[in-house]
Amino acid sequence: MFDVKKTKQDCVEWIRSFFEENGKGCNAVVGISGGKDSSIVAALCVEALGRDRVIGVLMPNGEQSDIDMAQLLVNHLGIKHYTVNIHDAFEGIKNSIPFELSRQSIINLAPRLRMSTLYAVSQTHNGRVANTCNLSEDWVGYSTRYGDAAGDFSPCSHLTVQEMKAIGRELKLPEVLIEKPPIDGLSGKTDEDSLGFTYAELDRYIRTGEIENQNSKERIDRLHRINAFKLQLMPAFNPHIATIEEL
Repeated sequence: MFDVKKTKQDCVEWIRSFFEENGKGCNAVVGISGGKDSSIVAALCVEALGRDRVIGVLMPNGEQSDIDMAQLLVNHLGIKHYTVNIHDAFEGIKNSIPFELSRQSIINLAPRLRMSTLYAVSQTHNGRVANTCNLSEDWVGYSTRYGDAAGDFSPCSHLTVQEMKAIGRELKLPEVLIEKPPIDGLSGKTDEDSLGFTYAELDRYIRTGEIENQNSKERIDRLHRINAFKLQLMPAFNPHIATIEEL
C-alpha cells in the first residue's frame, strides 16, 4: 500500500545515504525540463542535501516554449542553475553525419546531448547526476538509453506517475508543475497521445494487473517486452578467467 509521507521520507533518506557512500559532500546535478519528474527529483534532492548542494541545468534545444516552467521550478527551490542551449551541438552533429538521420535518431539525439551536458557540469562541480525517470515511463520504454535513462542515482524509477504526483504535492511544489502534461518536444504530442493509453490506466495495470481495455493491455505488454533491454546491464561475454576479487 502506497504511503506518500513514508515513501517521500524514505526516498529523502535514501538520497542522503547514497551521497554518504558515493560522494560525501558532492552536489546533485539535475536536468530541469519544467516537467513533474525533474521538478520532483530536484525537490527531493533539496530536502535531502539542502539547496546549496543541488544544481539545476536547463537545456533548451533552440527555443523551448515551456522554458518558463523550468525557470519557475529553480526559482521556487532557490537552487543554483545554469542554462545551456544544446542547439548548436544538435545541428552540428546532424549536419556532420553524411546521411539523413532517421526520425527516431533525431528524437533521441537531444536527450543524449543533454546527458553529456549534465556530466560535463557534474564533473566540473563535484557532482553526481540524477536520473529523473519514473516506473511508468521505464515500463513501456518511454526513455532514451544513455540519454534521460542514464545517471548516477535514481530516486524515482520505482514510482509510478500517480505516486510521483502525490509526492510532488507532499513536497508542496506548484500544482502547474505537477499536472503539466508531458510533451515529447518534437511532434507537439503529449506522452499519452503518443503511447495510446493514459498513465492512470498504465499505473493501475502495473500495480494491480487490472485493465479494462484489451487493446491498451496488448500495447503495454508489447512495449514492456520489446523495451526490457533498456533496464538491464549491457550483456558482456565472460570467459570465466579469475580476477583478484575471486582469488
